[in-house]
Amino acid sequence: MMMTKTTMVEEERKNKGEGEEGLGEGGSALRTAETVMRLVPVGLCLAALMIMLKNNQNNDFGAVSYADLTPFKYLVYANGVCAGYSLLSAFFCTAMPRPNSLSRSWLLFFFDQVVTYVILAAGTVSAEVTFLAYHGDKAVTWSEECSVFDSFCRRATASIVITFGAVACYVVLSLLSSYRLFSTYEAPLPFVGNNGLEIAAFPR
Repeated sequence: MMMTKTTMVEEERKNKGEGEEGLGEGGSALRTAETVMRLVPVGLCLAALMIMLKNNQNNDFGAVSYADLTPFKYLVYANGVCAGYSLLSAFFCTAMPRPNSLSRSWLLFFFDQVVTYVILAAGTVSAEVTFLAYHGDKAVTWSEECSVFDSFCRRATASIVITFGAVACYVVLSLLSSYRLFSTYEAPLPFVGNNGLEIAAFPR
């Protein structure tokens, strides 16, 4: 009885896999859409990176540069890393054959999650510093600086806004990779051992 159940589950998964392989143009369109979605953050991250790299201002009150603030330097590094990952993952999705293997799905899922949190942290901490630069903090006697270095603050704000655009793309990619992984690889198959007990058998 249990062996019959196992066979039925295997047949169902086999048919599901054949259906996915037979998507034809639909599957190709989905693959293209994912590749484009992975390429979009490349442009966004590079734009945010370049704006911040060139962000400095000199006037009668002094000089300020992005390199003077650790959160802004982290934003530059994070955007560079994420741009490189997006380009690599887009190539990975295009070059690797279908259907997705379990290891490939886990790999994309893991790195999509990591990159999403890295770029989100960079954007959040930079936004906090920029907010303080605009409004100050009376509790710690930190005066606002954007009235003096207005050009610097505007460029920093532009870089942060673009970074959050990249964050939105990575959130979508994380949801996509999560859905693909957990909808394709379900619970392990039931298998009856020699002692008559049902054992979980993971498909290869």
